[in-house]
Amino acid sequence: MVNFSCNADGYDSLDPNGNITIKWDIMQANGGTEDVRVSIINYQLFRHIQYPGWKLSWSWRGDEVIWSILGAEATEQGNCSAFRGGQLPHCCEKKPVIIDLLPGATYNKQVANCCKGGVLSSMIQDPGKYVSAFQLSVGSSDTKSSGPGIPVNFTLGLPGYTCGQPFEVPPTKFTEDQGRRRTQALATWNVTCSYSQFRASAAPTCCVSFSAFYNDTIIPCQECSCACQARAKCVKPGDLPPVLQLQHDEPPQPVVQCSNHMCPIRVHWHVKQSYKKYWRVKITVTNLNHVKNYSQWNLVVLHPNLQSVTQVFSFNYKPLNQYGNTNDTGVFYGIQFYNEMLLQAGENGNVQTEMLLHKDPGIFSFREGWAFPKKIYFNGEHCVLPQPQDYPRLPNAAQFYAPAASCTILSLLLLLVTMMS
Repeated sequence: MVNFSCNADGYDSLDPNGNITIKWDIMQANGGTEDVRVSIINYQLFRHIQYPGWKLSWSWRGDEVIWSILGAEATEQGNCSAFRGGQLPHCCEKKPVIIDLLPGATYNKQVANCCKGGVLSSMIQDPGKYVSAFQLSVGSSDTKSSGPGIPVNFTLGLPGYTCGQPFEVPPTKFTEDQGRRRTQALATWNVTCSYSQFRASAAPTCCVSFSAFYNDTIIPCQECSCACQARAKCVKPGDLPPVLQLQHDEPPQPVVQCSNHMCPIRVHWHVKQSYKKYWRVKITVTNLNHVKNYSQWNLVVLHPNLQSVTQVFSFNYKPLNQYGNTNDTGVFYGIQFYNEMLLQAGENGNVQTEMLLHKDPGIFSFREGWAFPKKIYFNGEHCVLPQPQDYPRLPNAAQFYAPAASCTILSLLLLLVTMMS
């Protein structure tokens, strides 16, 4: 049975204000045409947009056309037969689909924050790359029209995202000349797009397994966490995946290695060692998808002891504080040019880290599953955790301390015999 443990709506308690905002700034009106700057801003803390990226679309209210565009392009020019002679519009589609230019586009087609192939970083991972923008000149095929209107029915072309209708906001202000001058748009409309994992996928896409130094049992991912093996196609260990015919700019469908859980991503949390004042955890993220590399991956962990992280090895780490002094959530992600890419299934299809946490008096315990995370997200997707009753258990008190107690008693007896002899 598939475990549906994700949020059904667009609200996420770990990122309560996260959304993608489309900003429509009218920069200049030219008597029947308008110069517009369109920005796509990812205000999500840990969800990012991977290649092939966003595909922005909308519906014109009237007979509007795109005369020219910089920093992006329409996928179809459409039927421009209404225009005779002279230069034809860039796009005459009633519902244009706009895509970002690829990195390396010619300079005369670029604008600020363009040309990233539709990829948007999250705000935490790379605050300098969470905005895409392009400029367009919009007019109407109707010469009697007073000018273009604001489009409706915006979509991002991304699974799980739903966009509302435009609403007018105070005009955007821009800085020029190194901040010494400020200009502003003639008018600005915003469109808010929210994410729902339930809309993005009918089933989860990652799961978590547990182990600990004090118990020989490895707790695997829940059976059928993402799908059931008997009902899904998969690749057996050692076999080669089937040859795929990929569509241009379309992400391939997952080809997952056969497992009891059938998830493309498995996260393993291992309680490795216990010291006098610290304890050590090892985290391994394994890619079981044979046809996808995960660029700029990230892992969000909710655990009460993250307020006392002492050191993280091999990963970047930033706390995710959303509720005042509550510091129990953090974001792990790869180091640039080292392990920011999680390769597809194979010998190198995993990334690992270890971290040291301080044993905070009053809250630290290995009992009742306290050492294991309460939530884990991979790339913003909620992962399925084992059931609490299955967590690795401590040995009972007598067994756990018996060796140390026995050694102490034996040492005292030997000392007593020595003193009496």
